[in-house]
Amino acid sequence: MDVPISSRDFRCLQLACVALGLVAGSIIIGVSVSKAAAAMGGVFIGAAGLGLLIFAYPFLKSRFNLDHLLPTIGNLRIHPHPGPAQGQGGSSANGNKEGARSSLSTVSRTLEKLKPGGRGAEEG
Repeated sequence: MDVPISSRDFRCLQLACVALGLVAGSIIIGVSVSKAAAAMGGVFIGAAGLGLLIFAYPFLKSRFNLDHLLPTIGNLRIHPHPGPAQGQGGSSANGNKEGARSSLSTVSRTLEKLKPGGRGAEEG
């Protein structure tokens, strides 16, 4: 049997559920002795917060025009700065790569020396 419900009644029911979740979570956290019970109260408060967000979404959507804002946020990309021209700093970019390779090989040689039975133990 379908019972018709108005939009206003639905919103009031939603808000009542949010309030009940906040009150229940606060009471559970307030009287809890164990951490597990406090975590359960946090779940109630989190669910109430999500319910509040769902309740407020139509108002936020109309106020901030989220249909225009959300695609803009979704299209954000990171654009790296272009490096210096090849004539100006091409050798320095290669020098950085070589420096990283040489420091990596230095680290791997040092680790080899520190290993028991490694090359460093034979030399000493």
